[in-house]
Amino acid sequence: MRSSRKVIVVLSLLGLAAHAFGADYQIEANVRYSLHPETVLDIVQARAPALKNRPGVIVIHGGGWIQGNKERMLERFCLPFVEQGFVVANVEYRLAQSATAPAAVSDVLQAAKWFRDRAADYKVDPNQIIVTGSSAGGHLAMMVGMAPESAGLGPSIKIAAIVNFYGISDVSDQLEGPHLQTYAVTWVPEQPDRMELAKKLSPITYVRKGLPPMLSIHGDADPLVPYEQSVRLTKELKTAGDQAELITVPGGKHGFPPEEMSKLWPQIFKWLKKHKISS
Repeated sequence: MRSSRKVIVVLSLLGLAAHAFGADYQIEANVRYSLHPETVLDIVQARAPALKNRPGVIVIHGGGWIQGNKERMLERFCLPFVEQGFVVANVEYRLAQSATAPAAVSDVLQAAKWFRDRAADYKVDPNQIIVTGSSAGGHLAMMVGMAPESAGLGPSIKIAAIVNFYGISDVSDQLEGPHLQTYAVTWVPEQPDRMELAKKLSPITYVRKGLPPMLSIHGDADPLVPYEQSVRLTKELKTAGDQAELITVPGGKHGFPPEEMSKLWPQIFKWLKKHKISS
């Protein structure tokens, strides 16, 4: 019920965040999209009434599936979209200490369906819903846009485009060998058929013709998620006949400083407009 939602109106409470993007926005906070305590999202949108349907974006935070929260995405990832006329669904999901893989994937798939089902409530064009995220959030964003319902992980909705910030496209690559990461081992612990599960959770598994356009942004000096994962993914998507581009940040580590992000956003919105996604 709409009346049960906690509504917080934010004008310039974040000071520089609001000023930096000329933001005059409101947040409808901690709206429940599923049954678990963690499965809530914030709707972030312009304060001015919408005169027409607008594009929507599902934003998913990173943190290696073991930490992080949606609040840290507001300034750097949500507000740039609000400034461009998007309605943002900023998603929280179960982390590993609450539930290991595949819970996070199932949660974000449910969140995407929730947002799609309520597009009319927020004057969102259901044909212009995109998904984005950083690091593990980039992985989850790709799963929202790529995993078919036949994977058995959750519902599948039509996504107009994917913007992947240095996301993990091959989970198994982080469970063993030179790229092993403890966060990945925590999320996908030892169990029967572990590597089969990792494959099921890897976006690279679902490359096929007919996927949404994908833009990946990755630093070529990333110490946590190998840059080569995005190179390989982009190449395989193109080979399959999909539209895929990779923006390489020379010397970029895992995450980019504000001055680098300020250079990236115009490129991102130009790419989205090229794919007819804009307000």
